[in-house]
Amino acid sequence: MTSKLRDLSPSHIQDQSRTLTSKILSLPSFVQSKNVSCYLSMPSGEIDTSMLVREILRSGKSLFVPRIDKTDDLDSLPAGVWGIKEPDLSYNDKPRANADEAGLDLILLPGLAFDRSSSRLGHGKGYYDRFITAYTQNDRPPPLLVGLALGEQLLNPNTIPTASHDWKMDCIVTDKEYIHRN
Repeated sequence: MTSKLRDLSPSHIQDQSRTLTSKILSLPSFVQSKNVSCYLSMPSGEIDTSMLVREILRSGKSLFVPRIDKTDDLDSLPAGVWGIKEPDLSYNDKPRANADEAGLDLILLPGLAFDRSSSRLGHGKGYYDRFITAYTQNDRPPPLLVGLALGEQLLNPNTIPTASHDWKMDCIVTDKEYIHRN
C-alpha cells in the first residue's frame, strides 16, 4: 500500500481531497458537531486535510488535533517528526484546550488502508487506538469515528487483520463512497 500511495500524483490526491472535503462538510454528523478532531495530513500519500481543517475553523467549530486550537494560523506551524505540522503546547501564554476536557463529537482519522468491514490499518504506532480507548474510559461515549481515505486505500471486506484493541470505524469516506458500519 505504501508504494501504491507513493506513486499517486499530487494532482490526483488533491482532486480526491477536494471532493472528500465537500462530502464531509455535508454529513449531518459533521454539521451537528461542535468539537471535531482532525489530523493534519502528511506531505504526501494520504488525503490532504488542509482544506477540511480550514473549513472546520471557518465554521466556528472547535478543532482538536495533536496540540492545536482554532486560533492558529495553520500555514505558520512548524513541521514535526513526520513532516506533519504541530503547534506548541501553549498559545498566547495560555495552555491549549484539551480534547479530554472539551469532549469530542467526531474524530476524522487517517490510515494506511481501510476495508469495507470498517477496519483501519494505521501507520503502526497505535496512537489513535490508544487515544480512543483512554478517551472512552469513565463511561464517556465514543465520538463518531470517520476514516478518510483515498479510493486506492479502500480494500475488500475483512482484508485488514485486527486485534481486540483495534477500533472499527463508524464510517469510511472516500471521494466516491460513504461506507457506514452496520
